[in-house]
Amino acid sequence: MQRPERRYTTIVIGGGPAGLFTAVNLQDYNSLLIEKGDKAGRKLLISGTGQCNFTHSGSMSDFLRHYGTNSRFLKHALHAFNNMDLIAFFKDAGIESIEDKNGKIFPASLKAADILNTLLNACSDRNISFLRGSPVISVKHSGDTFRVYTSDSEFHCHNLVIATGGKSYPSTGSTGDGYRFAEMLGHTIVEPKPALCAITISDYKMAALSGISIPSAGISLFQNGVKTNEHHGDIVFTLKGLSGPGIIDFARYMHDGDLLKINFTGISQQVFVQEFVSCTQKSGKIPLQTWLKLFNVPKNLLRYIIDEAGGLSEQPMAEIQKKVRTRLSELLCAYPFQIEKLSGYKSAMVTAGGVALNEISSSTMESRLVRNLYFAGEVMDIDGDTGGYNIQAAFSTAYAAACAINSAGL
Repeated sequence: MQRPERRYTTIVIGGGPAGLFTAVNLQDYNSLLIEKGDKAGRKLLISGTGQCNFTHSGSMSDFLRHYGTNSRFLKHALHAFNNMDLIAFFKDAGIESIEDKNGKIFPASLKAADILNTLLNACSDRNISFLRGSPVISVKHSGDTFRVYTSDSEFHCHNLVIATGGKSYPSTGSTGDGYRFAEMLGHTIVEPKPALCAITISDYKMAALSGISIPSAGISLFQNGVKTNEHHGDIVFTLKGLSGPGIIDFARYMHDGDLLKINFTGISQQVFVQEFVSCTQKSGKIPLQTWLKLFNVPKNLLRYIIDEAGGLSEQPMAEIQKKVRTRLSELLCAYPFQIEKLSGYKSAMVTAGGVALNEISSSTMESRLVRNLYFAGEVMDIDGDTGGYNIQAAFSTAYAAACAINSAGL
């Protein structure tokens, strides 16, 4: 049985923010957007707990600090279409924005559906053809034509945009299809892994501390006994391990089996010991717990660490043995946590890894290997911190791809 086929100027695979915004900005309306699910934008609807923090305040130079080691790739795209441009786009569509105390930008309604509906309405206004409930099975390229196959149809196009997202929240349709399509067209895939996620700790004994948060803790990452990275941020104890922005944003660098050392005090072990000895010499009768309160460590955590170090909370400083003092310095300034595993894709907010960036033009999002093939959003090896950075990157890279297609013409 012969498959029905139709030729389009551009086909966009993926109905998330990157795919929708690419379609919205195409000048040639002979375009098709293919979404595997019955509904588009399902992951967008759950972003920001359903409130959709779609970008963040701040300058673009500040933005670039929030995308890890691959941030330079986004420099052109973020400057060409920045956070203020995105806010203005939605304002022009009747969606006002508000900013929370942390700089996250939300629709004033706090409804993610308003953001999604704006994008869907813009596609409708531009008469973009929209095929839902049709997973793409494979893609091929020959000459100046891409062939896109679904279970019952074959589509041809001059330009192909892969905007399928990563593998996080697979229930929304993000199952890594785009990596497979990119490989079919000759691209390299940097191994995907969960990012923006909590971690489970091996031999974890702090479940009773669940819910306790530590502001601006120092976090050092060790791999095979070597310190490879460090970070500062708020952490939260959970029933099985650690979470909070400091852990979630740093997770892109972590792997199962790595070692974290957490500093709860803000000073080094050496300085801690020096201050301990100084206080003992001057005021040796002060109870240990009273002195340790100077570091603003939560009471329950402090009690736990004192017990683990073999000390007594009310014991005078002058009576603390050297081995207890040393152990306290280790646990308060470099508490070791062995990572058992990162939370899986079901709870990870984004995916690290993806299509290798050295095979993509950072100014146009066009493949360096296949002409007229473009990528947008999370399918590429780029991931941002929490706070709207990933959605902004999706919009900015989509805009870059659409502008490049518009400029190239046929």
